[in-house]
Amino acid sequence: MRYFFQSNENIESELPQKTTLPKKSFKEKYFCCLGFSQLKKLPKIMKKWEKITLAISLFLFLSSGIFLLNSLYRQNTNLAPAYGGKYTEGSLGQPRYINPLYASTNDADRDLAELIFSGLVKYDPNGKIVPDLAEKYEIKDNGKTYEFTLKENVVWHDGKDFSTNDVAFTIKTIQNSDYKSPLRANWLGVDVEIVSAQIIRLKIKTPYNSFLENCTVKILPEHIWGAMPAENSPLALYNLQPVGTGPFKFKSLKKDNLGNIKMFSLEENARYFDKKPYLSEVTFKYFTSQKDALNALKRGEIQGIDFFIAQELSKVKNKPLDIYEVSMPRYFALFFNPQKATIFQDANVRKAINYAINRPDIIEKILLGHGKELQSPILPDIFGFNQPTETYNYDVQQSIILLEKSKYTVINNDGFREKLLKKATTTQFKSTLKNGSTGSEVKLLQQCLAVEVPDVFGTDRDTGTFGKETEVAVTKFQEKYAKDILEPSGLKEGTGEVSKNTRAKLNEVCPKAQDEMQSLEFSISTINQPEMIAVANYIKDALAKDLGIKVNIQLYDNPQLEKDIIKPRNYEALLFGEVLNLTPDLFSFWHSSQKKDPGLNLANYENKKVDKLLEEIRQIIDESARKGKYESLQDMIIADAPVVFLYAPEYLYPVSDEVKGIDIKTIIDPSKRFSGITNWYTETKRVWK
Repeated sequence: MRYFFQSNENIESELPQKTTLPKKSFKEKYFCCLGFSQLKKLPKIMKKWEKITLAISLFLFLSSGIFLLNSLYRQNTNLAPAYGGKYTEGSLGQPRYINPLYASTNDADRDLAELIFSGLVKYDPNGKIVPDLAEKYEIKDNGKTYEFTLKENVVWHDGKDFSTNDVAFTIKTIQNSDYKSPLRANWLGVDVEIVSAQIIRLKIKTPYNSFLENCTVKILPEHIWGAMPAENSPLALYNLQPVGTGPFKFKSLKKDNLGNIKMFSLEENARYFDKKPYLSEVTFKYFTSQKDALNALKRGEIQGIDFFIAQELSKVKNKPLDIYEVSMPRYFALFFNPQKATIFQDANVRKAINYAINRPDIIEKILLGHGKELQSPILPDIFGFNQPTETYNYDVQQSIILLEKSKYTVINNDGFREKLLKKATTTQFKSTLKNGSTGSEVKLLQQCLAVEVPDVFGTDRDTGTFGKETEVAVTKFQEKYAKDILEPSGLKEGTGEVSKNTRAKLNEVCPKAQDEMQSLEFSISTINQPEMIAVANYIKDALAKDLGIKVNIQLYDNPQLEKDIIKPRNYEALLFGEVLNLTPDLFSFWHSSQKKDPGLNLANYENKKVDKLLEEIRQIIDESARKGKYESLQDMIIADAPVVFLYAPEYLYPVSDEVKGIDIKTIIDPSKRFSGITNWYTETKRVWK
C-alpha cells in the first residue's frame, strides 16, 4: 500500500481564507434547496412569530390572486338575465272567466288571459300593434279587407296544432248572440274567410280605422270549445284551467273553504312560438282590499301589486321597489246629464263650472303630481295632436260673470245661488167663492183648508171645484176663527161661502205663494274609491266656496255604479273615467246614436256637425289625414262644454327592484303591463363580452 503526504505548509496555503457570511433571509433560511419531505418538517422548527408571518403572507398572496382574477373576470364579462326566476303579484278581485269571450269585463281575468292566450296581433311595450300569431298582415281594398298570414309550428298548451280554423271559430263564437260576449259589438258585420291553413281574411263593410285593434282579441282552441253548447260555456272547467298559446300556461290554483280563489299559478310554456320567457313561474295572490295587498307587498310576500294610487306612495317609500309610471289613453272627467239636471241645459252653467275647477291643483294635491292636465277628449299629448284652441283655464271671475249672465244672482240663506223663475202674487184670495165655483183660487182654497181643517176633506181635495165637502170645510174654518170672521157680522154659524171676512182670514193664515226659484244644485255620482272620493269632494268644496253651487255626492261600488247608474244614465253628473284605443275612435263616446247603453256617450251629448265629422273620421285609414279632422272635432266638443275634462292619470305599477327587464311606456289597459313579460327576470348570470 502506498501513501502520499504533503507538507503542512503546502496544505495551509491551499485552504480558503476565513470570511464573514451575509445573514440569510427568512425565505433563504427555510425554503432554499428544501425538498417536500423537508418542507413538512418546517412547522416543527419554525418559531411562533415565524408561523404567523408565514400564514399572513400566504393569506395575502391568495387573496390578492383571487381579487385579481375576480376583477379580470368582471371586466371581461357582463351581467345577463338567466332562466328560472319566479314572480308573485298581488291582485284585487277574483278570476271567473279566463276566457277571451268574457275576460274583458274583469281585471283579474284580463291579466291571466294576457299571459295564457295570444291574438293575431298584439301591443308591444310602447303601445304599437305588432304581429303575434300572425307572421304578417296586409290591409287591402281601401281598408275593407285584412289578410293575416299565420306563423308556422304554433301549438296549443296541450300539444295540438294551431290553425286558421281556431281564428275563424273564435270570431264566429263572439258574433253568436247565444254566447253573450261583451265583444260582440266589435265583430258584427265582419265576414271571415279561411284562405288556407295559414292565411285568413277578414272583411268589413265600411273602413274602420280601429279595426286592427279589435284583432288583438285572444284566440280560443276550437278542439276544446267547438263541441260545447253555448249555454254550458260559462260553467266549463276550462274557464279556470284554460288552454292557450301564450308564454305561460296553467299550473295550479288554490281556494279557501268558501270557494274563493286565493292563488293562481302559471308556469312557462316550453313550446311557446316566440321568445322564451326568463321567468319559470308567475303567481297571482288575490286580496279583498287594497290595504291587505299593500301590507303583503311591504312584508315581501308579493313582489308587485296590480292597482296602486298616488296616495299610497308614502307608505312604501322606504321599500326596495321600482315604481313604474306608465301612460294610458284614459282620462277622468265630470260628465253633465242635462236630461236629469235641467241646470245643465244652460251652456253658461256648464262653462262656469269648467272655469271654476283648478285642474293643476287637483293633480298636485290628490295625484301628487302623477298625472297631466286635460282639456280635450282626444289626449293630444299621447296621440301627437295639437292642443285645443279654446280651453277653460282656472278663472273664478269668468265663472261668476257667466252665472250672472244666466240670472243666477240670488244668494239664499244657506249661501247658495238661485235664480227667479216666476214672481209670486201678493194676494191669493180676491173673489167670493161658493158651491159651484171653479178655478185656481178654489184650488188654493182647498190646499189651505186641507191644512186648517184636515179631518173634513175626501174627494173634493185639490180638485179646483167648490163642492159640498169644500163648503163644509169653509164652514168649519169660519167657526174655527169665529171671532175674526163671524162675530164682526153678527153671525153665530158659518155660511160655507168665502166672502170679505173669510177672505181676509184666509190671506192671513194660508201659506203665502212663494216665488218660483231654480237652485244651482246637482249631485255627483262616482265610485266608492279613495281617489274618486277625494276629487269629488274637491269639486264640491270649490264650487260651494267660489260660486255658491251646492253639490251632493253619491257613492257606489263598481257593479252597482255600472248596473244601476251608468247603464240607465241615472245620474245628474258622473265623475268617471274613459279609456280610448291607441288608434283613437271617438264615435262611441260622442256620437248622438251612442247616448243609450251600450254606447259610451255619458254626457248625452248631441251635435249634428260632430256626428257627421265622427262618421267621416271613422272611415279614414291614413293617420295623417285623420289628424286635422280630430283637431277640429276637439274644438267643437270643447266649445259646447258637455263635460269638465279633468286629468289623464299615470298608471303606477310598483314592483320589487329584484325584478328586472320591465320596460313599459304606453299601455291601453293595465293588463298590457305584461306585454313584454318574456323579458322580465329575477335570476342573473355573467357572460363573456
